[in-house]
Amino acid sequence: MEENNGRVVYYSSFTFKGATYFTVATSKGLCYVGSPNQPLEETIIWLNKHLPDYQLVEDHQQLTSYQQELIRYLSGDLSTFTFDIELIGTAFQQLVWRALQDIPYGRTMTYSEVAKIINRPTAVRAVGRAIGANPLLIVIPCHRVISKDGQLSGFRAGLAMKTMLLTLEQTETA
Repeated sequence: MEENNGRVVYYSSFTFKGATYFTVATSKGLCYVGSPNQPLEETIIWLNKHLPDYQLVEDHQQLTSYQQELIRYLSGDLSTFTFDIELIGTAFQQLVWRALQDIPYGRTMTYSEVAKIINRPTAVRAVGRAIGANPLLIVIPCHRVISKDGQLSGFRAGLAMKTMLLTLEQTETA
């Protein structure tokens, strides 16, 4: 299919342990992973906001390699993703998301530590908002960011999933 200024986006879903996830990719790479068991509408809302002139095409083949790696990660068989991604967000959000990618598997960091890493130590709230806007659930490891007091906070997919992901990573690195 011919792309219209890079705005053709492909989507598909996969199920892992009873939870269904929608995934979206452009020709440049994976750009969105939906929250578990959320309807396609969650994805459509994100697309309308960030890629308003998109053409959505359901294509399981186009998403297979991304989904296979996500399943391997969720199974504890993969700690680093090898596929291409396309970060769609503001320059500040992308700066924060790149910093999150440097948090080692099985480790956590606080919001203030992330703010310091990007040389914006007073921008903790803005960092928190950027983390909350992360479109690549699991892939950009926002689940590895915790509150200064060590408590789990804010995660689009819910704190139960955040706990599951951190436990998975800490078990695999033990």
